[in-house]
Amino acid sequence: MNATNFQKELDKLIDRNAQENRVPTLLLHSCCAPCSSYVLEYLSKYFSITDFYYNPNISPEGEYRRRTDEMERFIKEFPVVHEVTFLEGNYDPERFFSEVKGLEQEPEGGERCKVCFRMRLEEAAKMAKELGMDYFATTLTISPMKNAALLNQIGEEVAEIYGVTYLPSDFKKKNGFKRSTELSKEYDLYRQDYCGCVFSKAERERQKREMEANR
Repeated sequence: MNATNFQKELDKLIDRNAQENRVPTLLLHSCCAPCSSYVLEYLSKYFSITDFYYNPNISPEGEYRRRTDEMERFIKEFPVVHEVTFLEGNYDPERFFSEVKGLEQEPEGGERCKVCFRMRLEEAAKMAKELGMDYFATTLTISPMKNAALLNQIGEEVAEIYGVTYLPSDFKKKNGFKRSTELSKEYDLYRQDYCGCVFSKAERERQKREMEANR
């Protein structure tokens, strides 16, 4: 069975809305400013966007605040076609730790990450429902380190639960990730070197130690 081309699905949806002269509303879950940069550049041509910053997985709180401020700054400075507004979700790291309890030793990209993805996408679906948005999506699919098929699967599942429409994506396509690095440099965005949680930070520090030892 051929893998789904999520970019082609998104292209078709955008074309259909353009033919109908529609500018739909989109609740876009954003993970950080660097990853969001290209996604906002791309999607703001076709959607009126509420950028929903919901990431209780990020630790420590100082790191969370730095990333939040950077997201807000980018939105204020970046020229867009259609409106982009910023909405910060509830920062409740205890919820994250409760959700991933028992999965602390899972490797990056394993079951712990899957639970974290679902937690954030479910909150995005709930918010999209509450605000009456036409679609919801996540910037997470831009990362080469993230499983786009899994993220789209979770997005569809929570969309069905909450009665909202998920926007399929694989934002790393069309050189999306490359463009995000260019925009990060252009806007001097803070680019973190770990995903966000204490477990990913520990993994990154372990990798750094190994690299130093092998020099």
